[in-house]
Amino acid sequence: MKSVIAVPARLESSRLPRKVLADIGGKAMLQRVLEQCALSKQATEVLLCTDSEELRDIAKGWGFNTVMTPASCSSGTDRIAFAAPNIDADVIINVQGDQPFIDPNVIDAVATEFARRAPRPSVLTPIYKLRQEGIHNINTVKTLRRTNGDAVYFSRSAIPAQRDAAPEEWAKHATYWGHVGLYAYTKEVLLQWPSFTECEPENLEKLEQLRFIDNGVVVGTIEIDEPLGEVNVPADLDLAREIVASNRDKPTSN
Repeated sequence: MKSVIAVPARLESSRLPRKVLADIGGKAMLQRVLEQCALSKQATEVLLCTDSEELRDIAKGWGFNTVMTPASCSSGTDRIAFAAPNIDADVIINVQGDQPFIDPNVIDAVATEFARRAPRPSVLTPIYKLRQEGIHNINTVKTLRRTNGDAVYFSRSAIPAQRDAAPEEWAKHATYWGHVGLYAYTKEVLLQWPSFTECEPENLEKLEQLRFIDNGVVVGTIEIDEPLGEVNVPADLDLAREIVASNRDKPTSN
């Protein structure tokens, strides 16, 4: 199976405008994302998907090609689905533009697992065990899954709730799964995306993957170790800069 990585990015992030160009240790965040993706051994190409000519031109200087998409795209999946007809791949892997420390080994693990599974899911996404401090953080997306590992729901709230335990002790009594914003999709399901209707939970939670679940698409999960996080708010950006400054940013090399 041919795999291509697509990185959706825009400049007008609602919580942290122009964050993908924020400097992290002398490099723009988006440059770090694209360069980490380029270390993948499974993907044959890394593409930027954006509506910004500014980002297109900057990415070209870094050596990456761009597929232009409309500004009206409401999510990363929406953006990649628009680009999908022009992407030559069986599997398209969505790595978001705010993941400066994305591990190429995780990308490869998802791609390998995607190819191995039978039946193959339409969507596969990584999850990790949450520590107590992440369970009630609204910026940490939680995953509720079936016994077989398929996702039932994604939420910014802690799920499942525990009636008989104090919230600060929930991690002692159950395993909570955090969600990494990375998806491997079949090209076919992305071509179907425009026909999927939006759902109320998607709009309330601001989580695009809920549209797949609401439209009956199987979203499989794969367990990984806890990753370094996404950059969503100014505090995340400060932490990313601290990570680089303290030499904890160690990209995997081929």
